[in-house]
Formats: sequence, C-alpha cells, structure tokens
Amino acid sequence: MSIQPGNGLPPAFMAPETSSFLDFLAAQAPELLPGNRRLPRPHAGFEAPHGTTIVAATYADGVLIAGDRRVTMGNVIAHREYEKVFPADEFSAVGIAGTAGIAVELVRLFQLELEHYEKIEGTPLSLDGKANRLTTMVRGNLGMAMQGLAVVPVFAGYDVDRGAGRIFSYDVTGGRTEETGYTATGSGSVYARGALKKLYRDGMAEDEVLTAAVQALYDAADDDSATGGPDLTRRLFPLVALVTEDGYRRLPQEDVEAVARSVVERRQEAPGGPQAPLL
Repeated sequence: MSIQPGNGLPPAFMAPETSSFLDFLAAQAPELLPGNRRLPRPHAGFEAPHGTTIVAATYADGVLIAGDRRVTMGNVIAHREYEKVFPADEFSAVGIAGTAGIAVELVRLFQLELEHYEKIEGTPLSLDGKANRLTTMVRGNLGMAMQGLAVVPVFAGYDVDRGAGRIFSYDVTGGRTEETGYTATGSGSVYARGALKKLYRDGMAEDEVLTAAVQALYDAADDDSATGGPDLTRRLFPLVALVTEDGYRRLPQEDVEAVARSVVERRQEAPGGPQAPLL
C-alpha cells in the first residue's frame, strides 16, 4: 500500500468496511499475514526455538494463566527467561506454546485485532467473540504448522456478562475447546494436567490456585526436559497473570518467588509433591 505525497492516507484506510483488522490486512496487504508467507524447505536438522508449558485454571475471582520460562531448540536450552503469557486486552490473556517467534507475532496481531475492533465498534468483543477471532488466526497458521512451525495457545479471560473466568484451548488446526476448571498445553502439559487433576478444586482462593499452578509447572519440569522449573540460583520463576472483574493483572515476581521457594522446600521432603487422598 503506497501513500501518495500530499494526499494523506489511501482511501482504504478511511473506508469503514470492516471492524476486523485481520480482514483489512488480508484485503490490502495479504503478504503481511504470518500464515501467507512462503517458507523455504527446511534443511535436515533444522530446529526453531519452541516454548512450553502453559497452565490455566479458573478460581473464585476469575482465571489464572501461567507459563514456565524455558525455550528450547532440540536438546539445547535457547532461552531461560522467555515470556509466554501476555495480556490480550483488559479482560483476557493468552499463553503460547510452540514455535516461539511466530507465537509472539500471532499474539501481537491478536492484541491489535481486539484493539482495532473496539475502536471501530466503540465496544469490546464478547469473550466468545475474542476466542473465535483467535481460532481464525491459529487456523491461518496451519500451513506453517504443517512444516513444523506450530503455535498452540491457551486463551483465558473474565466474562463480564457471566461474572466468571473462562478458558479456551486450541489445536494446530484452530479447533477450539472450552475447558472446565483447568487446562495445560505444551510438551509438559501431560504432567501439568495430571498434577492439576489431583490438586484443583472448584472455587479456590487466589493463593490456592497460584500454589496449584506452580506445583503443576514443577511436575511438568520434573518429567519434561523442555519445561523449565524454578531456578533459585538465577531467581527465575513462572510468569503468572490473573484476570478478574478488575481486569488483567500480572503477579509481581516477588509473589511468585515466595510460592515457588515454598514448593521447592516442601519437595525436598516429598519429591513427588503433595498427595491427594485415595477417597
């Protein structure tokens, strides 16, 4: 799209044809959409940085979403301090697993999509509408996913109409599922979900759901080499965000550190973590 000197923005920018920035971009500059890029055939042994693991859980006041900090390339740790949890807008958050660079780009485009809609329509999308928009974006990345560059997000938010937190998980094809209570994605998700299955209860308080999330990420790191556990030496701990009726809030690292250190201390006595009753 070229801007003519002295003429201001092109007419396409001034025509209120759609409230979707994705649709606008697809019409005006489709080559800028991540899923429309033509990629060379990857050479043997090619490894892109991948991030895991994300957990999310609803609780009494809303919803929590958390992620570890590690990014790997094959068997190599590429980053130790990567951020995988982001605000989508005032009342929602998204966590990413999969190809790190593409995932972050998708999140930024998603943030822009929600902001654009609100500016054009004068009101934010419903939580279901936001989840649907993310479905479209994940599905648009299917071609890259088929080449090994998959992005698998978790979307969580506070539904102001229902007065409750809600969670949506996705697969690489854009398939969307609303989860009840909790979910996890990424290479350590099997272990994290297993931990949450034993620890999670409906209506948990904020400190309880935070502890359960840190325990779940610890279990994921314990069995999955791609998931980073609490690093006491470097003071690296999970990123945790809460979304309530007051909006998105990222927990200070000092608060997460206090819980993580308590978990590590208890694990020295019980390496397998807290045990649920048999009945």
